[in-house]
Amino acid sequence: MLKVVTVNVNGIRAAARRGGLAWLAASGADVMCLQEVRATDEQVAEVLDEAGLRHLYVAHTEASSKGRAGVAVLTTMPQRATRTSVGPDEFVESGRWVEVDIDTAVGPLTVASTYVHTGEATDEARQGEKYRFLDAVEARLVDLGRPRVRRQAIVCGDLNVAHTENDIKNWRGNRGKAGFLEDERAYLDRWNDVHGWTDLGRRLGGDGPGPYTWWSWRGRGFDTDGGWRIDYALATSQLAARAVSAEVGKAETYADRWSDHAPLTVTFD
Repeated sequence: MLKVVTVNVNGIRAAARRGGLAWLAASGADVMCLQEVRATDEQVAEVLDEAGLRHLYVAHTEASSKGRAGVAVLTTMPQRATRTSVGPDEFVESGRWVEVDIDTAVGPLTVASTYVHTGEATDEARQGEKYRFLDAVEARLVDLGRPRVRRQAIVCGDLNVAHTENDIKNWRGNRGKAGFLEDERAYLDRWNDVHGWTDLGRRLGGDGPGPYTWWSWRGRGFDTDGGWRIDYALATSQLAARAVSAEVGKAETYADRWSDHAPLTVTFD
């Protein structure tokens, strides 16, 4: 079996204080994809050491803007190769992509952790940057999906896009807003229907609505399950065929939350 967890930790040091690293340590995951780490390499190493996770192999890239973005892939097995950027030079220091090659129980595997920023429908420059990053991710997905000998891939992360009406509770109220724009949702259409990637959270989580993975810290959205499904595990067809479960680990109560996102755990046989 192979267990993969992906979660936006909303700051790894804050998540540790709230019990998030203890949750990850107890998860039994072989691979952990983290987004919005918001820490230096030294701070990540310190937090993992304090959480009893010093045995993990770590690939981490931080953003040039301190305290923002940052992604990581933690694995129980050695990482054979690491790549810390995707696409054009514009995103080299963005802290939004890290990718590793590992040997696992299901064979050689490429794992990527990515964080797509929120965007803003009324800000052409900010939304344009989001589209350019999604273009870069799409190009990488096309490349990773090309037939290759015994190579499987999974791309995990916070895409900040709700794909369909079943992926956002208040879809009517969010039409025309970033995260639910038609042009954003079209990326997921192409990745699934044209490029052959499988959205494991949806395929194994039922037709919906939900299960959601993000709820605002503000208001009663968490208690009423007024959330968004914006955290994904996308797999190549060969790997997707071996997926047996995908579960969202929503906290039992608001007080038990350690991030505004919930972890998505996918198990492969």
